Amino acid sequence: MRAFVLTAPGVHDVQDLPAPVAGPGEVVIDVERVGVCGTDVEFFTGEMAYLHQGHSAYPMRLGHEWCGRVTTVGDGVDHAWIGRRVMGDTMIGCGSCRRCRRGRQHVCERRHEVGIRTGRPGALAEQLAYPVSSLHALPDSVDEVLGALVEPGGNALRAAQAAAAGAGDRALVLGPGTIGLLSAMFLRAAGAEVHLMGVTEDSLAFARSLGFADAWTEDSLPDLPFDAVVDASNAVHLPHRALELVEPAGRLVYIGLAGEPSRIDTRLLALKDVTAVGILSASPGLDATIRAYADGSIDPRPLVASTVGLAQAGAVLAGERPPDAGPGPKIHVDPRRDTVRSTWGVSSP
Repeated sequence: MRAFVLTAPGVHDVQDLPAPVAGPGEVVIDVERVGVCGTDVEFFTGEMAYLHQGHSAYPMRLGHEWCGRVTTVGDGVDHAWIGRRVMGDTMIGCGSCRRCRRGRQHVCERRHEVGIRTGRPGALAEQLAYPVSSLHALPDSVDEVLGALVEPGGNALRAAQAAAAGAGDRALVLGPGTIGLLSAMFLRAAGAEVHLMGVTEDSLAFARSLGFADAWTEDSLPDLPFDAVVDASNAVHLPHRALELVEPAGRLVYIGLAGEPSRIDTRLLALKDVTAVGILSASPGLDATIRAYADGSIDPRPLVASTVGLAQAGAVLAGERPPDAGPGPKIHVDPRRDTVRSTWGVSSP
């Protein structure tokens, strides 16, 4: 099979590798779609903290936002899985520690993060082996575009739930990227009045095109009481700014990560009687996200700006936009795509 392999910061190739074989309790999946995430970009640049903490190492195969169809099953797996469209939980716990036994495998100390941590290969390939225990079946109404958006959607759903904002509440989302916009969609679906704050006019205009009329820069943000603030940005100063903006007795949700340590004044946190929540993983929110996509209450398809082949993945990770890209923040990769049809992003020999 063909797979995109990152061998060092900025160094990559599409390689012919042995096709995966389903071991006991595993399936093999034909990958249909993979989302490119900010975490993938950090591995591409070499900035990802896991590289420096010993949790990850090159060479590696990225890709943790994905969907595909099961083609073969290993020993102990029900053959009814064959032919089903699925996505997978990125976090695969050890299954035996205290956290796993409590259903918190996403924070297991010995966890694999597919395409991210401890060497478990990701989905930027034509095929992928996966433990059946970490699969989530997708209904027919969830196509490959939506299927590859379940993982980021699960993170955003958890952020919206942690914000606990509904009818009569006003919520502010910092950072109108994929996670920020998805969080805003879930907050809107819960009945909250949603505002977004960003940097570029293009990103704010796109947010407005999705029905979020209240989209502001930091300088133009109106002086309003915000019952909940979700920081989905990577700006080092915004975690503290979020604390300043939230109403007393309100809720703060931190899901974005800055490239260097960010600080908040815990005295202000206590004196305002604010609840602050951190969100790491989509795991507890995957099933609810699939249901929201299936019933149409959340439609994130406009977030996908373009879909490219494996040979163009490196250019996307390097920050280039495909020539046909729309205004959305997300780029998808279709490993089945015939890369001969397009030379964009393919290095000359």
